[in-house]
Order: sequence, then C-alpha cells, then structure tokens
Amino acid sequence: MLEDYDYREAPFEDVAEEKRMALGYVVEAFAEAQLDGLDADCMAQAAIFAAFQELVATYGEEAAAEFAQTLPERIRTGGFSVAPRH
Repeated sequence: MLEDYDYREAPFEDVAEEKRMALGYVVEAFAEAQLDGLDADCMAQAAIFAAFQELVATYGEEAAAEFAQTLPERIRTGGFSVAPRH
C-alpha cells in the first residue's frame, strides 16, 4: 500500500525493476511528445495529473495526499535531479 512505503528513505537505486521499466516508458513518451511538438512542461503537468489520478484511484485521497506532502523535501534534496548538485 502507498501509505506503508516510506518514499523519503528509498533511493532511486532501490526501486523495483518494474518501476524502472515504467519510468523508461514515461521517458519515451516524453521524447515522442517533444518530437511531435508538444512542450515538455505541458507533458510534465499532464503526467503529474495522470499519476495522481491513478494514485487516488488505487490508494484513495488521503494516502495520495500524504505521499504528495513528501514531495517538497524530496525535490529540495535532489531526489528528482539528474544533473550533479553544487
């Protein structure tokens, strides 16, 4: 269950292979959309919306909201950064 998983303590390398594959599909979808002329920001917002829609459908509003509350700290500490941090 979503609420049973502590996302703050799980580095990307510990994510299951299935999640790695899913990320690959999303990255490919972004690349294809950009080739079709869609803005990356538009794709990012649509992806976030679709992801939270699925999380709410699967785990409920409260669990999804609790997960969302972990995002600011993860963002600030580089949890989603691909470039080296200075």
